[in-house]
This record gives sequence, C-alpha cells and structure tokens, in this order.
Amino acid sequence: MKTPTPIPTPPDTFQPLKDLIQKVKTAQAIYATYSQEQVDKIFRAAALAANNARIRLAKMAVEETGMGIVEDKVIKNHFASEYIYNKYKNEKTCGELSYDASFGLRRIAEPIGILAGIVPTTNPTSTAIFKSLITLKTRNGIVFSPHPRAKRSTAEAARIVLEAAVAAGAPENIIAWIEEPTVEMSNYVMRHPDISLILATGGPGMVKAAYSSGKPALGVGAGNTPAVIDETAEIRMAVSSILMSKTFDNGVICASEQSVVVVDAVYEAVKAEFKVRGAHLLMPGEKDKVGATILKDGRLNADIVGQPAAKIAAMAGIKVPDDVKVLIGEAEVIGRDEPFAYEKLSPVLALYRAKDFADAVAKAAALVEFGGIGHTSALYTDMRNSDRAKVFGAAMKTGRVLVNMPSSQGAIGDIYNFKLEPSLTLGCGSWGGNSISENVGVKHLMNIKNIAERRENMLWFRIPPKIFIKYGCLALALRELSGRKRAVIVTDRPLYDLGYADRVTQTLEEMKLEYEVFYEVKPDPDLTTIRKGLDLCNGFKPDVIIALGGGSPMDAAKMMWLMYENPGAKFEEMAMRFMDIEKRICAFPDQARKVQFVAIPTTSGTGSEVTPFAVVTDDATGKKYPIADYSLTPDMAIVDPELVMNMPKRLTAYGGIDALTHALEAMVSVLSTEFTNSLALEAIRILFKYLPDSYNNGSQDMKAREKVHYAATMSGMAFANA
Repeated sequence: MKTPTPIPTPPDTFQPLKDLIQKVKTAQAIYATYSQEQVDKIFRAAALAANNARIRLAKMAVEETGMGIVEDKVIKNHFASEYIYNKYKNEKTCGELSYDASFGLRRIAEPIGILAGIVPTTNPTSTAIFKSLITLKTRNGIVFSPHPRAKRSTAEAARIVLEAAVAAGAPENIIAWIEEPTVEMSNYVMRHPDISLILATGGPGMVKAAYSSGKPALGVGAGNTPAVIDETAEIRMAVSSILMSKTFDNGVICASEQSVVVVDAVYEAVKAEFKVRGAHLLMPGEKDKVGATILKDGRLNADIVGQPAAKIAAMAGIKVPDDVKVLIGEAEVIGRDEPFAYEKLSPVLALYRAKDFADAVAKAAALVEFGGIGHTSALYTDMRNSDRAKVFGAAMKTGRVLVNMPSSQGAIGDIYNFKLEPSLTLGCGSWGGNSISENVGVKHLMNIKNIAERRENMLWFRIPPKIFIKYGCLALALRELSGRKRAVIVTDRPLYDLGYADRVTQTLEEMKLEYEVFYEVKPDPDLTTIRKGLDLCNGFKPDVIIALGGGSPMDAAKMMWLMYENPGAKFEEMAMRFMDIEKRICAFPDQARKVQFVAIPTTSGTGSEVTPFAVVTDDATGKKYPIADYSLTPDMAIVDPELVMNMPKRLTAYGGIDALTHALEAMVSVLSTEFTNSLALEAIRILFKYLPDSYNNGSQDMKAREKVHYAATMSGMAFANA
C-alpha cells in the first residue's frame, strides 16, 4: 500500500513577529533589574539622540506621508524629546518611590512589561519618540506597530532612540517595530500573551481594536474641539490663537479646533478678524463644495488630512490665494448632515453663531457629543470671568478644558499651563471609551506596590476639662460659673420633689444667676420630652445647662444642649450607627460652646457625667437610639458623694453593676490603652472592695458610698475612651 504524501504545513506568517516579541521580552526582563541611576542615564541619552534627529525625522515624515509641515513636525519632535525629558528627568520610576515612616507605607515602582505602541500616520515620529522615552524611563519594553503609510519614518525614530539607549547601557532589543505593518499584524501584537499594555494613538477603529484586545489599554479617541468666543474675549488674541493652532502642521493635531462658536454680539467682529489674518470665509456655494470634499462615504476624506488650505480648496474646485491659512464655513446644523461639524484634521473650520453665552456653551457641548466626546474644548473670555470658565467646564465632557489658549499647543501640556502634563497621548476618559481622562505620562506605565506596615490609628483620651470631686464640693464647684447669666437645670420629677434642685438653685441665687428648672424628664427620655425642654431653652436663652440626676436627665440634657446650639442638627443623622467615631458618615455639628454644660450625678453607675454618650427613645417608633459623639462630653462634672448618700439599695446595686460593666468593657476593648486600663483596674478594685458595704450599710458607711461614687466616674472615663 502506497504511503500518502504528507500535506505540507503552511508557514506561520506571524513567526517572525513572535520571535521579535520574544527578544523584547528577554531584554525587558534584564532591564527590569536596572537601577534608577542606570535608567536615567539611558533616558537622557535617548532624549538627546531623538532631539538631534528632529529635523531629519520631520522631513522623512512629511515626505513619506504627504501630510503636515516640516517645520511644525520639527517642533513636535523637539517637544517629544526635550519637554518629556525635562518633565521626567528627576522623577523616581525605579524601586522605592516613597516611604512614610509615620503611617508605615512604602510605595514601590515595578515595570508593567512589554507595551504595544500603535502609532498614527499624522504624527509618526513625535509619537514614536514620546512613547519610546516614557517606556525607557519606566523600565518597560515596547513593540511598535506603525501606520503602513508611515512605517519608514516611525521605524527610523524608534531605531534612533534604541541605538542611543543601547549605547548608554540598555539591553539590545528593548525597543522593536514591525517592518511591514498590516492590520493583521497590529491585531496580533495587541493580542499576544506577552503584551502587558497597549498604548494606542490613532483613529477610532484602531483605538476600539486596542480596547477589544482583552489587554489593558491607554487609548485616544477622535477630537472635535469646539472653541467658544464670548462677548468679553480679546478678539485679536482669540483669533490669532485659533489660527496658530489650526494651521500648525496643517491641522493634524487631534486637539486642534474644529469649530468656533461665537456669541452674536461679536460675531461680525470675529469674522472680520479672521479675514484680516488670512482666513477665507467660504460663500454658500463654496461651502457646499468644500463640505462635499470633507467627507467620503460618510467618513473623513483621508486625502484632505494634513493638506494646505489652498490645496483642499483646489480639490473642491475653488480658487483661493496660495497663502490662505484656513477655510471657514459658516454652519448652523450640528449633526451628520453637516460635514463641517465633523473632525477635519486639516486647516478647515466651522463657524457657528450663538445668541448668547448660554447658547454658545450648549452648541459647544453638542459638538463634543457629536464627534469628540472626552477630548478637548476651549473657551475665550475675559480672564476675570472665572464664573464663566466654571460654567463652561461643568458643561463640557472633555478631559481638557482650555481657557484662552490655542488648543493644539495647550492640550499637550507644559506650554501654556505648566501643571498640565506634557504628552502626545491624550486620554478621553470613559466618555471617549478610554481608561483615563488625563494626559498619559510615566505614572501610567508603572505598577505601584504598596507595602503597608501595621499601624494603629492615633488614640485619644477626652474627658470634661473640669472634674470636681469630694464630699460637699457642689456649692464651691458651681462658683466656677461666675460670669454666666442664665441657667436651665434639667432633672426629673422625683429629684425635684426631694429638693435636689434646691441644692443647686440656692448657690445660683447667691451668684445672682437666673435659672429655670425643667423637671419633666422620664426614665429613658424620648424625643417629645427633649423637644419640650428645647422649647424652654429657645425661649429662656441660657448660657449654662445643668444636668442633675442619673442617666436619664443627663441624656436628655445632652441632647437639648446639642440641638439648642445647633438648630439645624437632624436626629436621624445623629442616631446613625458607625464603626469609627472619627469616620462616621454623618458628622456631628461642631459645638460652638457658647453654652456651658455641667453634669452633676445623683447616682453611682452611668458615668454619663464624663462620657460622650446619650440614649434617646424615638416615641414615634418606640426605638431606643444610643447617641455618641465627643461633642456631647460635658464641660464640667461635679462628682459630690453627698448627693448619693441616700440612694436606695436597689439603685445602689444596679448602679454598681453598671459601673463594673463599664470598667470590664473598657478592659477588653480593642481600643483600650494604658490610660483607660489604669482607671478601669482601679475602678474594679474599688467596686469589689466597697460596693458590698455601700449596698449593705448605705449612708452609715460614708467612705464606701464615696468610693463607689468615684469608681463610677472612673469607669465612665475608661469606658468613654476605650
């Protein structure tokens, strides 16, 4: 039996590209180990080489693509080398970027890996220089996929940077490029498993392909920059800036103005200024002819991109002087039926008339939505009109909103605004389908590791500024209120009837201090009671609030105090639960402290006289809410054991167990400190020693009662700060 002839396996057309990527991968693995000093030396050498070749590369780009102006491409190459080097020459991109010893956070830079660099035909050399330099600065490798119509000039720019980098110590093959690029080759590079990130600069199709590759991508979208000129603008400066921008490199910059929207009050003056400065205002018939030339099969006609205005006019069958700078067509419609509303990438402008500034902003927003969302917008107005700049900026869905500057030169940064990052890859944000909305720089080409050491947040120990203790100290302590005018005493009915309030009012009368007594607090005070007491405060206007009693009067008085000083405070927000009192969503209002708050406990247990807590019942729902904030901490606590000598046995027991619980909770809290532990331990010791005697002997054992009263306050201080 005859053996069948084997079918030959077709050659793998992508094998050379696979080998090329493998070489870059090997080189990048070595380069990733380089120090900052080595990288900076390579970065400088590469920037110098690119800068020295700027004229030759510009000539190559224009000769190969037939687009743009040599002199302007020289400037772009110069910018891509000199400005980028100057911006990042001292920036750390290797190893440890920073270390915050206080917070224990160390930031470490790591390279991303191998980048795929997509380069457009409009800016073939400057884009290659820019991407090569930021790649080298961040210890990455890059494989360029040039536009087929600009493959020689892009490859030459990459080769110049590569040779200089290798001569300065970089590994061979750290930069590579596809010699004969095709769409299939570009797609293969973008989807290759060893490619870590795509830097895509090009048309919407290429950017979409980059984001569809399944790889992280930094891409640019179409620009359709509108420039608004309002009635307060300096017209000569505005027109001059727009013409300088629009004619630069024959309008191929994606950020260049595509439309000018002028407020009616200065519309004719702006038109006249354009004419004086060399623009050609198209007549209606001429506009139709140029409009038919702008689009081809519903898309931008590639033949007009980067061509002189006179040549575009000739293509449309119109005769204009050879030195005409820009062709301007007056338009009204913003949409598919108006060719001038599209991005034109040539010295062709649309001119729209707006009724007023609001209408101009609306038209500019519509132009951005139609064809350049996310990219760039510009406003010309009097520099004093900061409000207009804010209104315009708020309305524009663009990553760059430029005020009084030419957009081609302004958007790329570091020329008309030195805080705007210099870049030739301009992110358009989620509006334009991009992952970033800012100018791409070295920070986007690094992986940052955050090494976080354990640190615990700063703790605090907050108690009333004044705490008075000792048997019989009430009257003397109240003298600290000297100079105050009016006081509201908050207590409950039983204490009022037993004459406890009289012990306070007697001293206040001696001090000539007016007072009102609110004694309607019930156990577990509710909002209705608190608001009733608040009404009393609002009418009487006290500058002192005195809480007299156990937990309930103190809780009610604290809420009355807070709501009296802060009329806009909302109980619903104050009652919201939180994990960290310093990070709560609904922050308590800052206490102005116009009113002094004095807490005088008549029971030994709650510790409320020294805590920032209150418990309130919403009688509309029956729910009980714990309220906590340090603004509820009293200004003064008067801990007088004389006031608890006659506590009933049941109340003595309940209060003592309450105090013991507070001390134990403070001890086991994850936020306990040496300060709280010492108070809690001492309170526990005192309670175990003296609480039984206080319970059994009552007022007959004054020492035991006094000790337990102090222990309750100590437990409260520990509990409040743990």
